Amino acid sequence: MGFQIAGVPEADAVLDQYPLAVVIGMQLDQQYRVEDAFKGGWKLLTRFGSLDPADIAAADPEAFKNLCSTPPAIHRFPGAKAKVIQELAALVVEKYDGDVTRLWTEAKDGADLLKRFQELPGVGAQTARILVALIAKQMGVRPKGWEKAAGDYALDGYRSAADIVDAESAVKVRDFKQAAKAAAKAAKVTSTAPAPAATKAAPKAPARKAAKTGTK
Repeated sequence: MGFQIAGVPEADAVLDQYPLAVVIGMQLDQQYRVEDAFKGGWKLLTRFGSLDPADIAAADPEAFKNLCSTPPAIHRFPGAKAKVIQELAALVVEKYDGDVTRLWTEAKDGADLLKRFQELPGVGAQTARILVALIAKQMGVRPKGWEKAAGDYALDGYRSAADIVDAESAVKVRDFKQAAKAAAKAAKVTSTAPAPAATKAAPKAPARKAAKTGTK
């Protein structure tokens, strides 16, 4: 069974056929619905006509930006994402001879795979861990130590794109992400709340002198 992340058969078929589309989907899976992020490769292929890294890297930046911005855009911030996609393509061409699969086929172990993903433009530490889990769970790429590299995203459940296999699981992942975001926001509010002002102790009454006793 192939990918069922995008929720559109044509878009999921592009993920099956073009490994670069999977990596692009992870680049776009930030501040954007997961399903829409993974439609990015399909949109690019439909409009640009190619998902060859060399073609994308060589494209005119302004023209490529306009293509990514055409409604429905590839992301909420299509200009910025167009730039990192071209940077990704250029890196794949320069470092992996245009073959994006070498990112994982040549990785020595999970730690090395995570390091390679973290070197990609627009891919931070968390996104890199999710990508490790994604190719392990849905593409069968499981180098030694991949679970440690992926962290909690290697666990069973509905935490990320790596766990989306149908429409129902997509809803569960969305709910999990929203709950995690709300919890993080609440924790931030609590940690930044000003401490209550200390109350001043009431001043002590002056001690009364003891009366002298005895006769003169």
